[in-house]
Parts: sequence; structure tokens; C-alpha cells
Amino acid sequence: MYLYNSATHKKEEFQTHTPNHVEMYTCGPTVYHFAHIGNLRSYIMEDVLEKYLRYAGYDVNRVMNITDVGHLTSDADEGEDKMLKGARREHKTVMEIAQFYTDAFFEDCRKLNIKRPDVVQPATGLIPEFIQMVSGLLEKDYAYLAGGNVYFDTSKLSRYYVFNDHDEEDLAVGVREGVEEDTNKRNKNDFVLWFTKSKFEDQALKWDSPWGVGYPGWHIECSCISLKYNGEYLDLHCGGVDNAFPHHTNEIAQSESYLGHPWCPQWFHVAHLNTNDGKMSKSKGEFLTVSLLQEKGYDPLAYRYFCLQSHYRKALVFTWENLDNAAGAYVKLQKKIAALDPNDGVVDQAVFDEYKAKFIQTMGNDLNTSMGVTAIFDVLKAKTNDATKLALIGDFDQVLSLNLLEAAAAFRNAKPAQVIAQHNGVYIVTGEGDPAIDELVLARYEAKKAKNFAEADRIRDELKAQGIEIVDVKGGATWKRI
Repeated sequence: MYLYNSATHKKEEFQTHTPNHVEMYTCGPTVYHFAHIGNLRSYIMEDVLEKYLRYAGYDVNRVMNITDVGHLTSDADEGEDKMLKGARREHKTVMEIAQFYTDAFFEDCRKLNIKRPDVVQPATGLIPEFIQMVSGLLEKDYAYLAGGNVYFDTSKLSRYYVFNDHDEEDLAVGVREGVEEDTNKRNKNDFVLWFTKSKFEDQALKWDSPWGVGYPGWHIECSCISLKYNGEYLDLHCGGVDNAFPHHTNEIAQSESYLGHPWCPQWFHVAHLNTNDGKMSKSKGEFLTVSLLQEKGYDPLAYRYFCLQSHYRKALVFTWENLDNAAGAYVKLQKKIAALDPNDGVVDQAVFDEYKAKFIQTMGNDLNTSMGVTAIFDVLKAKTNDATKLALIGDFDQVLSLNLLEAAAAFRNAKPAQVIAQHNGVYIVTGEGDPAIDELVLARYEAKKAKNFAEADRIRDELKAQGIEIVDVKGGATWKRI
């Protein structure tokens, strides 16, 4: 497998410290609000990467942090804590906010077929480990105390700008918007390892430490969590491209200084999801969430399909028109697969092996998901029987996770229970053959069409209470028992 490495700026053969075993770390969410779909693009692509590695024969240990303390509203170690900001917004405690939005994040992941990592560790659960690492950095003279806080001393490094994404002049104090001078710092790029009560005294979560009552800086958590669960040698570190500086840069600085040896050779960064107005952000008022997509009638997996059609290193522009096109293409693909006959022959192993080898080669070339999707269409056009085609599609979907066989089976087996006229076509309800449920799903559609959203929500809740999950698709809806 070849992956682009953000640290070397070139595509390299993927190698691991232990043969056939991958220690993988993913920067998790700061759980102060819902994840927007731009955040989730990164998690979708990381999910595909993990699943491809497993598909290709690697044993993978994937670790993710949950930031529930320490992430400030500015990466320059100034401003209030994001968690405290969320708690104030909703008049809840920080831990209530953290639990609610952690659950919401993993529910979004479930809807998008994103596998839960092997280890998920909230930052607040490893405070002793953070203190141990900060103490070690002080002992090795890579850190210093100033103004009650503990700072990492970047002047002790032979190289700080690992990813070469920034010029020093761009990072000068007072030049970049949002950066305010911290007079405690010896060098402008130094960063906080531990805050004490001398700063941000309204911080909600604090712990005893050798330097006073306080809380950890944001960057220290990922290093410590990875060291605890991945060991001293990390093979693959993932995150959004906006994490490269300063977060990942600071992780490398403190981890390698603490360990005394190279830490992680391979860095995987996913480009931004942009709107026509620029980078997607939670600070711009209403932001796009998976729930909002569903409210507008989109299957969350249509958004996954949309993301897979572009390469992870290319910025992707989100518009409703682009999502409509992806949703339509996704349903057409399902219908093409539904037209295949599962009883048409037996699997031709030679053809299966040929197309699987092509898929491995395609996806192993810097995780080319758009060509991975194209491989499905190549299978559909292949000169072989339907049983072989379905076996290949199911095999590839272990990586793509688009529920292609399940969706195709629903189209193939369901008899549309209700078809009603719309101004632009028909609305089709498909499910598991229960007319009473079909009627409720249809009634929900009629309520939404009449903009009676309260009634639509009531029907949805009634169906949910019966264990029914509705997925809106273009031109109708499908339902299933969960």
C-alpha cells in the first residue's frame, strides 16, 4: 500500500513497526457541540482507511481521544475552554455537555457506517498520565514553569515545523488574527502543557498537580492517550488538515522529546469540506449536521457516497445541488445492483480474484475512493454471472460501507405499498410488508409536504417507539425494524 505522508510531502510505501500490525491514532472530537458534516468527512475517510487496512490483511488497533477538557477557543493557548463555552450556552455542567455530545457524535457515526475505534478515551480519564508526561518533560529540560503554567520550550528542538506548512513570520505574535501575546512564554511558539489557577480561574474542571490546581493543555492529551494504548511506536496518525499545525506539530514535539526516539512516521490528513462561502465552521451560526441532512430527506449514506467520490487530499465543495447529484447516483447504483439475480450461477473464483486484485491495487494507491466506487460499476459491466457480481460488490463494500447489498435487497424484495402523485413524480414507500407501517410513513410524508412538522415529528416518534427506523430516499422512503 502507498499513502501520501504529510510529514515528507510524498507518497510512500506504508510500513509498520511490527509486521502486519498497525497502531493507528485518530484525533477525536471536542464534545462541546454537534459535529458538522465537515468534521465527519475526516472520520469517514479515516474509517475507510482503517477498513481497507483490515481488508488488506493488517491487524489494526485504532485509538481515538474524546476532548472533554483543555481545548481553548484559540489554538494560541488563549480564550475560554470550548467545553465551558458549551456548558454556559446550554446551562449544563461540563460533564453533562461532554456525555450528550459524545453520544451524539457516535450516533452520527452509526448513521454514516463509521466503525467505533477499538479504544475511545476521554481526556478527563487520564489526568495522572498527563501529569506524569509533563513531569518527565520538565525533568528532561524540555519544559519550564512561568506564571504558574508549564510550557513546552520549542527552542530546545532542532526542528519544530515538521509539516512545513507555515512560515515563522506568519506565526509572529500579534500578526495572525486571534493570536494574543502570552508574556509568560520564552518563545512565541511555546505552548502550554498545564494551566494552573493563575490563568482562566473560571475553568470548570481542575485537578491537583505538582504545579498547583489546574488542568491540562489540549495537545498533551493525544500524546498520552496514544502512548498508553498504542505504545511507544505509533504507525499512523490521522486527522483533519487543520490539525497539522499547531496540534500535530506540538504532539510530535512533546512525544519525541519525552520518549527520546522517533514516534510516528506516517501522517494522514484529510482536506477541508468547504461551502461556497469558504471553510465549514461551527462559528458561522447554523451549521450542517447529519440530523439536518435527514430532516431535509437525505439518507446519511448518500453523504458518505458524496465524500467517497472525491479524494481525501482534495478540498471538497458542499452544495445542496452536489449532494442531490450524489444522492441520485447512490440510489441509481442501488437499483442497478437490485437488478442482479442472486440465483444466477455460482461464484466464478477466477473472476472474483481478478477483480478483487484490481480493487486492492486501486484502493492501495493513496486510498483512491473515487476509483474504489468506480470498481463497483466495473463489476456491474463485467462479463460474468450475477452471483459473482454480487459477491464482489459485497466484498468491496466491507471497505466502502455503503450498505449496497442490503439496499439492493430492499429494492428487489419490497413491493411498493403506496404510490401517490406528486407535482414532480411519485412518492414510494418500501419496507418489510406491513401496510399499517406503510400508512404511517406515508402520513408522515403528507404532513411534511403540508409543512405540519409537529405532526411529522409525532409520527416519526410513534414509529420509533415501535422499533421502526425510516430512511428518506430520493422519491420516497424505506423503513426497517431495528
